[in-house]
Amino acid sequence: MVPAENLNGQHRVVVVGGGAAGLQLATQLGDKLGRRGKAHVTLVDRARTHIWKPLLHEVAAGSLDVGHHAVDYLHHAHQHHFRYRIGEMVGLDREARCIRLAASHDAEGREVTPERSVPYDTLVMAVGSTTNDFGTPGVAEHAIALDTQAQAVRFHQRLVNAMLRAHTQTGPVRPGQLHVTVIGAGATGTELAAELHRTLRHVVGTGLDRIDPDKDLKITLVEAADRILPAVPHRLSAEVMALLAKIGVEVRVRARVTEVRADGVALADGSFIPSELVVWAAGVKAPPFLQGIGGLETTRTNQLVVGPTLQTTRDPDIFAMGDCAYFVEVGTGTPVPPRAQAAHQQATYLVRQIPAKMDGRPLTPFKYRDFGSLVSLGEYSTVGSLMGFIQGKNMFIAGLFARLMYRSLYKMHERALHGTVKTALDAVARALTRRTESRVKLH
Repeated sequence: MVPAENLNGQHRVVVVGGGAAGLQLATQLGDKLGRRGKAHVTLVDRARTHIWKPLLHEVAAGSLDVGHHAVDYLHHAHQHHFRYRIGEMVGLDREARCIRLAASHDAEGREVTPERSVPYDTLVMAVGSTTNDFGTPGVAEHAIALDTQAQAVRFHQRLVNAMLRAHTQTGPVRPGQLHVTVIGAGATGTELAAELHRTLRHVVGTGLDRIDPDKDLKITLVEAADRILPAVPHRLSAEVMALLAKIGVEVRVRARVTEVRADGVALADGSFIPSELVVWAAGVKAPPFLQGIGGLETTRTNQLVVGPTLQTTRDPDIFAMGDCAYFVEVGTGTPVPPRAQAAHQQATYLVRQIPAKMDGRPLTPFKYRDFGSLVSLGEYSTVGSLMGFIQGKNMFIAGLFARLMYRSLYKMHERALHGTVKTALDAVARALTRRTESRVKLH
């Protein structure tokens, strides 16, 4: 193993995970502490670029070009005074105060970086979550999750290849050949179903005239609960359900999947959905490597248990935030849900608290504020509910205003990474390029 780096006695802050929360924290700590030489900030991630996770359904559907939105970790780190280290965390040595990274390899299997260790004084775990398949047979072999950029790109390529194959084959389109079944009607699954309905028809309209969009294309959304979007208010769920029905997406609720096969999905009631394209978006859990890592307290879904200041219960020098953290706010008894707004709030909180910890000052408890929910159905509509928007009351929104609010969430994320000026310039550049480029990726 390659020895740890010598950092000349600077306080070492290591952030593991370059998702929305981890990258925001590393960026702002780099600007605040790294720039002034007050700390050495390192971000560790196994990927080389970052894309905002709520956009992955657009990548999968082909309506978003990754190249225009991905953040290159190495370049971004250089600009914001922190270091980026590629690698997958596989171990934690709390006594030696270092994490262990596995070797990384290129697409041809050649080693790029060796197995090595990264030392820390303060460690922040922000590794997010992965899809929970609940042990359902066939999911790993025949379904694709949307946890990472690579998975979203892989599904889109499989989708386009399936349509090209159907257009050029000698026989008719098989039943289920161009049917997409999305399992799990949370925000990701619901948004993907609506986005696919539009992009599939756009692809057919580019010249694949042997495919009948009304006969050969079908999208089915499957949910085990008694309604879609079970985590949001009933009114919002009903509004989205009506919109999906209007555009022709079939919704199956109270439908538990028992097996995913190469030709479709089997349900507990004995029915079968023919479908050669399956996305699994049901349930989340923290990455398996976290279970009991370094003797830290974890839940059954691998989350690291943290206290009021997001410090792990067995080590005050290790914090956790985002989907991989199990946090119950004092007085509520309810864990904070694995949502982007929670991760953003926790990153903002730790930007203030880590310097306080370095100076030996007491930390203030984290307080989560639920601002509501927004669900985008692409160009069809956007609906949502804003919590406490007017004098403590909830407000239901839809249409253009809801769409602007939804887009503003991404702009807030970009602003946290790049600042106001660059975010505004990027918005103008994207608006101009959209007028000359294809609205859907065809490769």
